[in-house]
Amino acid sequence: MIRVGVVGASGWADGSHLPALTGLPEYKVTAVATTNQASADRVAAAHGVRHAFADAAELVAHPDVDLVVVSVRVTGHAAVIRAALDAGKHVVSEWPLAVDEREARELAEAAAASGVHHAVVLQGRHSASAAFAADLLAEGRIGTLQSAALIAAGDPFGGSSIPAELAWSLDPAAGNSILTIMAGHFLATLERVAGRFTEVSARLPRVHERVRIGDTDRTEANATPDQVLVHGLLEGGATASVTIHGGNGRTPDGFLLKLAGSTGTLTATPAEPGSFIHWSDWEIRVDGELLAVPESYRTIPAGIPAGPPANIAALYREVAAALTEQRRPEPDFAAGLRHHRLLAAIERAAATTAPQQVP
Repeated sequence: MIRVGVVGASGWADGSHLPALTGLPEYKVTAVATTNQASADRVAAAHGVRHAFADAAELVAHPDVDLVVVSVRVTGHAAVIRAALDAGKHVVSEWPLAVDEREARELAEAAAASGVHHAVVLQGRHSASAAFAADLLAEGRIGTLQSAALIAAGDPFGGSSIPAELAWSLDPAAGNSILTIMAGHFLATLERVAGRFTEVSARLPRVHERVRIGDTDRTEANATPDQVLVHGLLEGGATASVTIHGGNGRTPDGFLLKLAGSTGTLTATPAEPGSFIHWSDWEIRVDGELLAVPESYRTIPAGIPAGPPANIAALYREVAAALTEQRRPEPDFAAGLRHHRLLAAIERAAATTAPQQVP
């Protein structure tokens, strides 16, 4: 049994990591930490967790914790991760791993030197639908892949307003934007299916210089992009085109993935309207024929809610297997660093208007 402490348990983790972990027999959540004791106590009571802390350092040091989940704001990731590594605890960090490529490299190097297991939550890489689509390509169901196109909604980022709880994301230094969060997850899922990017050209338009905060009349300056436009080459020689549009409301279609091969075409759309590509089950069609994802691709037990918890649970299954088999989980911090390098290449391409190689 892997004993888990969740840092940042009252936010995103409350509706995603905690339902995933409590539904898996390999894990027991033994501790939670938030920014104040009252909220930590509430989360602990709601999920049947024994220990609740207002100080992440106390959770990291506790002997009942084997693995630390880091689900705080991106700017706080490095401190909690380093504390966990110093304590010899395994670490699962939410994406983005770090605020930028430099910090991601430092964390990846520290994790490699620590000898513990580490993973980053790019959960689309553990989507049953993505795995099935990747296998269809590998089996030659559409021939040789020639082009990949993805159109996806990037809300709640990139619109004329932003929820008050995300207002801090308007500063690029926060590491939390339509590029890092939405494009980060979407591109990781696309690469799971179609292969890695080797070269990118990009535009990162900023439409809104000021953004309204929540339902108020208050506005704040915006220094982050509102749209992400990427063209590139994949490792197998295919071209790729990605458009991620910002907005203020969920769009009914959510995303459209189209993979054109030498003998056929695969398309994927969300099974639940408006869902993100890294959260949802997909409706997959090859040359118009709807194909059901075989049950053998689903690695999580019944009872774990659909939506965000499902693919996160699949990631935790991978981490548990890696611990048992004494191998690196996928994706680990090294894979997270490579993904940060992809985003950095996109930023350079947008700034210079010149194609960039992806390290």
